[in-house]
Amino acid sequence: MSARHVVRTAEDAAYVDPGALAPDSHGLTRWSAVTEDDGAVHTGFGISRLAPGGVVPTHVHSFEESFHVIEGAVILVTPEATVELVAGDYGVIPVGVPHSWHATGDVDAAWADIYSPVPRAAHGFDTYRVPDIEGGEPVKVDARDPRTRSFGAITAQQMDPGRQSQKNLAQSASMRTALLVYSGISLKMMVDSDLGSVLSTMFMVQYEPDGVAGPHDHPLEEAYLITEGEVDATFDGVAVRLKVGDIAWAGVGCVHSFAATGAPVRWLETQAPQMPARHAYRFARDWNYLTDKLEEQQ
Repeated sequence: MSARHVVRTAEDAAYVDPGALAPDSHGLTRWSAVTEDDGAVHTGFGISRLAPGGVVPTHVHSFEESFHVIEGAVILVTPEATVELVAGDYGVIPVGVPHSWHATGDVDAAWADIYSPVPRAAHGFDTYRVPDIEGGEPVKVDARDPRTRSFGAITAQQMDPGRQSQKNLAQSASMRTALLVYSGISLKMMVDSDLGSVLSTMFMVQYEPDGVAGPHDHPLEEAYLITEGEVDATFDGVAVRLKVGDIAWAGVGCVHSFAATGAPVRWLETQAPQMPARHAYRFARDWNYLTDKLEEQQ
């Protein structure tokens, strides 16, 4: 059986011209860390970099694109809005929506992105150059402004369970602002169906020094980009310590686990397709319990 997981270290990062994924662009490079060559079906995951003066002209994809800006600033133009994105901002570009990227400032911009389903080389990477659309006056992401309803921003404060009172929230408290906290783990949803995505999700995960998620698998694919700290992970029994800048991917049925190393750790995570309403997690611990009960009855 071929491997159902991928681990790419920050030292392995290879930023190259993405070619047909960004036709007629200049100044753009991308580390394509998870592709169809890895066995991924729903997940094309990587990090894009746009140098000062760079442009990715207007194009459309037959896949959904979600992103999270991790360095610098960049302008994204869509028919809906012209938005200046800075580190911490995120958003979704639905299937078939024309869009272009434009460098701003004098330093590189970098953003993590997921393409879902995975772009296919045999089909021109499912990307099409279309006539350019004119950008307007750039606006900043504002969680309370419906004109930027396809975008959001995340801060360290939003990941702090003790800072979830209404006065500390950028918008009215709701499931949109909720922080899920369990077993030393905090999870903050970013891109989901509420933001307009239908094919994938993107969220931030934080483990306290004793945070643990036991062995489990999913009926979906996951990708992970470590943004702070380190975490011990296993993928189908293969142990690895993931560090800042490392990327990993777990395919459908890959049994994986995570354990903090005695210090907080944070990573960006994606799921594709979106999580089903039930049976999204299959924990080995629970099914081993059933095995033990059945053996007791024999």
